[in-house]
Amino acid sequence: MASHRRPKPAGRARVSILTGVAAAAVALSAQSGAHADPAPTKDQVKEQVDQLNLQAEVATEKYNGAQAKQQELQKQVAELQDKVARQQATVTEAQGGLAEIAGEQYRTGGISQTVQLMLSASPDNFLNQADALNQAGSTQSGALKELQEQQRRLDQDRTETQAKLAELEATTQQLKTSKEDVQGKLQKAQDLLNTLTEQERQALRAAEEKAAAEAKAKADAAKAEAAKAKAEAERASRDTNRSNLSAPSSASSAPAAEAAKPTAEAAKPAAPAANGSRAAAAIAAAESKLGSPYVYGATGPNSFDCSGLTGWAYAQAGVSLPRTSQAQANAGTQIGSDISKAQPGDLVIFYGDRHHVGIYVGGGQVIHAPKPGASVRYEAASNMPVNTIVRL
Repeated sequence: MASHRRPKPAGRARVSILTGVAAAAVALSAQSGAHADPAPTKDQVKEQVDQLNLQAEVATEKYNGAQAKQQELQKQVAELQDKVARQQATVTEAQGGLAEIAGEQYRTGGISQTVQLMLSASPDNFLNQADALNQAGSTQSGALKELQEQQRRLDQDRTETQAKLAELEATTQQLKTSKEDVQGKLQKAQDLLNTLTEQERQALRAAEEKAAAEAKAKADAAKAEAAKAKAEAERASRDTNRSNLSAPSSASSAPAAEAAKPTAEAAKPAAPAANGSRAAAAIAAAESKLGSPYVYGATGPNSFDCSGLTGWAYAQAGVSLPRTSQAQANAGTQIGSDISKAQPGDLVIFYGDRHHVGIYVGGGQVIHAPKPGASVRYEAASNMPVNTIVRL
């Protein structure tokens, strides 16, 4: 018979436990929300983006180096393949010559020379032919040695070609990896920038534009000062020459020379002029590209990365520079890292790994392609750690 007892009500202890668990869950949820990481500030985003751009530029120079190596290897492989084809033709020709000699000996060597002499209608003609056969044997030996040498060269060329092809394949893979690295860094930087409001992004751009304008003003002032000093020096030199020409004697010319000395000293340049016409031409070329966008791997004429700009600018002045900033660091005479000793036109190499380069324009300023998302501009050299200064 079924039981009709009423179910026992839940005990107070059980209710208390359930209530406590629910309250703890709510408390933990609230605590988790209260301790969520706050959104980064504009300055924090800028710092992170700058770091990513720095890493992207390092990867860009690796990409440039791999690309330059790939192009050189492709050229070497093409030359080697052409060399192998020519060597193969030489071997084939040597094989044909040797086969012809062997065939001639086979055709005449089936009967002994004594029997051939006995059967010959003209013993004198036979003796001449026999001598020719002996010479043919000597020729065959020489041809065989030549064939062996040509075959050795062919095998060597083929081995070298295979090694270059393997190196080319590895370099192509390195190029792909570097490209993916650059693109990944740039995407992360863009994602961070997208977390800012449009107003915050405009504020960052405005700050960079202001710094670039100040750097341009300092560069222009240094250029004007150098031009003024040069003009004063030339005028002082002309005055000295006129004084020497008008002096009546060597004795009386001494006071004139002494009088001219203070003028010449006063005209001593306070700022260095461009280091030669090539440097001036390179600076002018770089300045003509102010505002051009930074694009990794670009060498102009409409967009540039850092070494692409310096290479393009100096190419306009008739000077060929290596592709990467690291290689450009060894393209001339290194004069240390003291920016006060730099002259307009010098290459300024930045950072310990030398992954960035600009052209010194005077007044402590460089013109360079700074980073992804920015454009060719002037900037204070002191904004980055100077590794070395290179005079071309």
